[in-house]
Amino acid sequence: MEPTDWAPEHSGALRELFALHLSFARIAAAINRKFNTAYSRNAVLSRARRMGLAWNDRSESSPCVQPRLDRPGEIHLGESRLPRFPWPMPPFRGTKLVRLRCVETEPLHLSLIELERGNCRYPYGGDEEGEAITFCGHPRRPGSSYCTPHFHLSRGPGTPSERTACTVLLKLVETA
Repeated sequence: MEPTDWAPEHSGALRELFALHLSFARIAAAINRKFNTAYSRNAVLSRARRMGLAWNDRSESSPCVQPRLDRPGEIHLGESRLPRFPWPMPPFRGTKLVRLRCVETEPLHLSLIELERGNCRYPYGGDEEGEAITFCGHPRRPGSSYCTPHFHLSRGPGTPSERTACTVLLKLVETA
């Protein structure tokens, strides 16, 4: 057994207060008041560990009710003001993967090595582990890495300038 300067009655008080689920700071304060000592919170924690009472984490077994000290020697149990979980845990619901693929064109499924400068780089595959990734391979749209159907799939209907041109055309048709 390891030598210690803790008196047996101090260790007994530590054991009793620990059983009431007091914090180590409150245990130190109660023992210091009762025995006129000057134990720190860390001294109480270390002694509790040497006695086999405390481990690295007490949060697993801590109750929702926390004791409070009003006067020396008196311990009252009161309701905890803090909820056990500060916010509700959202339920986990599995989601289905949405596969966005263009149906207007059939991809050529070119590998990265087979791609040439003017080929569409829209990827296919690679969703599952070990699945090869291939690319569309059709001729690219000017100013884009994708062919026209894949461009619209990834960006929506046209570029901002194309959308503006369509709006202007619609207004001209309506006024005529």
